[in-house]
Amino acid sequence: MKLLIKNGTLVNPAKGQHEKLDVLVENNRIKSIGKNLIDEDAKIYDVKGCFVTPGLIDMHVHLREPGQEAKEDIYTGTQSAAAGGFTQVATMANTSPVIDNAALVKDLLYRIQESACVKVHVIGAVSKNLEGKQLSEIGDMVQAGAVAFSDDGSYIENSDFMRRAMEYVNMFGKMIIDHAEDKTMTEHGYMNEGKVSCELGITGRPAVAENIAVARDVLLSEMTGCHVHIAHLSSAKSVEIIRKAKAEGLPVTCEVTPQHLYFTDEYLKNFESSFKMAPPIRTDDDRKALIEAIKEGIVDAIITDHAPHTSEEKDVPFKCAPNGIAGLETSLASVLTTLYHTGEITIDKVVEIMSVNPAKLLEIEGGILEEGAAADITVIDPDYKWTVTGKDLYTKAVFTPYEGIELRGKAILTIVDGKVVMEKGKVSV
Repeated sequence: MKLLIKNGTLVNPAKGQHEKLDVLVENNRIKSIGKNLIDEDAKIYDVKGCFVTPGLIDMHVHLREPGQEAKEDIYTGTQSAAAGGFTQVATMANTSPVIDNAALVKDLLYRIQESACVKVHVIGAVSKNLEGKQLSEIGDMVQAGAVAFSDDGSYIENSDFMRRAMEYVNMFGKMIIDHAEDKTMTEHGYMNEGKVSCELGITGRPAVAENIAVARDVLLSEMTGCHVHIAHLSSAKSVEIIRKAKAEGLPVTCEVTPQHLYFTDEYLKNFESSFKMAPPIRTDDDRKALIEAIKEGIVDAIITDHAPHTSEEKDVPFKCAPNGIAGLETSLASVLTTLYHTGEITIDKVVEIMSVNPAKLLEIEGGILEEGAAADITVIDPDYKWTVTGKDLYTKAVFTPYEGIELRGKAILTIVDGKVVMEKGKVSV
């Protein structure tokens, strides 16, 4: 099968390209890139006014399978990914059972092969059952196909255990994705600790809990040489810590979510559970610090932390609701609205932190458009305006903090291995 994408602007930071070029796809590979390409046998997609980019990659999602399929499953989660313009995602280990051994990695990869609409990579657990007491079968999981390791959703409190985990993971050349929040300071909190939490009378989760955890694990990374990737950064002080670590050449990287770039804790004044997440949405000063960190190159990736829950779980009083939101279908639009259309960053930077860098961090194929490369392509209409309605999303989770908000920009075509999986908002697999 041949596809010819014409009249779009190719945005390909990995090769320094930003120009009007056509892309010809044959079977599952890019056959050629150039001006005024013609192929009478190809199906033509005229994408004038749009950006043609390497397929977007989300390196931090929760597809909930196995064991939590009421919240989401591989099929609905990857439908959501395709709708949002993502061609690849990496799913976290905090399922039921936890992905902490090779057999479970293999089982999950089989499930993915059977039902996924986009490419899915598996992140294994650092510790057995996410308890932070016994190492998972790291080596066996690497051989089975795990791309990284994380106890996301839980913080490894024992510093000596984290040291040993880093030493062991580093032996296999993999990274630890670190949910950095000191649980002793956050387990009884429900939102960011600050002026708004005081006004509402709600126990907060202080930013210093994140700062302490980030600082400790940066130091352990320096000690062990292990690549530590700080997940969903939310605090201005944590940005400072990582800035210093990078200046010293330490193997430390980090990511942020679109929701922490768009919202502040002021949005929680109506006690809406759709805004409840971990780490919590923080102050406007924190939000601005994260944006500056993106502009400086301190932040390596923007991820969704797509963490869906059932309506029965989220449609409860604020304090009773679990942390987490669905984000795959609003991520790109939120980033374009918040950062691109405001002039904070270029579209090239958007593609760098949502495709190029995630591919490099996970050490997977992707993040580049070139002849012979896998035909994973996202076409973006930067000016498409749409209003978010939770019930119209592909994800099972209808609760979204973006409900009723108009966003500007959307993926209109998602191609995975040369196959169109989404066109104009309709997922076809």
